[in-house]
Amino acid sequence: MVSVPPFGVSALRFVGRLHSSRKNPAARHRGRVGAWCLALILFAPLPARAEIGPGDLTLTVTPERNGNADPFSREMVLLRIRGVYRQAILLEEVIQPSLANFSWTQLGRDAWSKTRLPDGQVAIAFDRVVAIFPHHPGDFTIDPFIHRLTVNEGGKRVVVDVPSAPVTLPVATWTKPVGGPDAKDPWWLPAKDVTITDSWSPDPETVKIGETTRRIVTLEAQGMVAEGLPPRPVMRTRGILTFAGPVTRETLITPSGPIARATYQWDVRPAIEEVIPLDAISIPWFDTVSRTLREAEIPARQIGGGLPDRADEAGPALAASPLLVACAALVAFGLGLVLLGFGPGAAPRRRLDARARRALRRAAAARDRRAFRAALAPALQGEPELAAAWRERPEIAAGLEALERGLYAPEPSGADVDLTALAARLSRPVPVPRAAAGPGRLAPLDGPSAAR
Repeated sequence: MVSVPPFGVSALRFVGRLHSSRKNPAARHRGRVGAWCLALILFAPLPARAEIGPGDLTLTVTPERNGNADPFSREMVLLRIRGVYRQAILLEEVIQPSLANFSWTQLGRDAWSKTRLPDGQVAIAFDRVVAIFPHHPGDFTIDPFIHRLTVNEGGKRVVVDVPSAPVTLPVATWTKPVGGPDAKDPWWLPAKDVTITDSWSPDPETVKIGETTRRIVTLEAQGMVAEGLPPRPVMRTRGILTFAGPVTRETLITPSGPIARATYQWDVRPAIEEVIPLDAISIPWFDTVSRTLREAEIPARQIGGGLPDRADEAGPALAASPLLVACAALVAFGLGLVLLGFGPGAAPRRRLDARARRALRRAAAARDRRAFRAALAPALQGEPELAAAWRERPEIAAGLEALERGLYAPEPSGADVDLTALAARLSRPVPVPRAAAGPGRLAPLDGPSAAR
């Protein structure tokens, strides 16, 4: 008699469904054979053992403390539940303790896999992750979890309860004068990291009275679930009409823990002709790694008033005397003759478009390296000549390398990048070498006579 672990039941049921389907006999046959082969490969190494020995069935519960410190109230703690079973499992059920002093939620589905033990034997591994949130400070004990297993022992079905050991979990009291889990304001936001992305469509500086622009702010917090994110921030100022849109929340499950994401949106319409400044919105949060209070910021913007770069690039026209005009024309004519007759011509100059320059300045002011890199991505990917010209300038190349290391290195550097200086350098025009066209580059298109 061969015992089938619980995660094999779904494969066998899948075979049955394929067998009962009559829409595609060839596909039914291939799927049935493939499913049976998969089941045999997975379960053959785990024959039923004659009897259960000490250590054959173990269940452990490990709390994952942020920053290796006692959590505060409403701060998430992950309980990683793992069972390792040498015996083949027929049925299973997890009996969870009451968790009376905690709120809790299971993150994702149970995971069944195979693992190799130190003695070389193959065993079944069971993994479940539960997030708990303590209600108040104190010293708590989490009672054992029990995994009720039905196994095959000597040809008989036997039900065995496998308990975990109790877990002690102290919850600390907040002693700082501001903030904390019990304060009404600001919102208690404990996370490993918080990032904010701010986007407008169309650009708010181009919007005129009576027109509407949509603002979308995305808040991401690592190490928490979406229910713990704050409500929509208040965005009010004189001279605008604001229509709040829906708030969407989601929790992304990753191997390193959950990521909470909330998206807030507003439709904004100016009601006056003046330039309307929008102040930055600060969102305090508690860094669970460094155990300190920090702040994230929705950047300040302005509505109306046109694009600032246009005023810089096209200054007011100055009246010129006829004599100055004639002299300037003569000098320009002579310079043109020199360039046409004696030189190859100066290299053309290129620069970022005004929208990208404004996005860089905003990201630099907010010290948001991710937003800075996102604003720069279209130029790095879509304008290779401009990107090559930047890399030839040591001061720009060094800044870009530091930015990339800080964002994407396996162990991101904590050194700050001077985003303001880098944005200024990237916003200046730079000479771009002319593309060299060799004498025979188009010859194949002109035919044999042209090639000769």
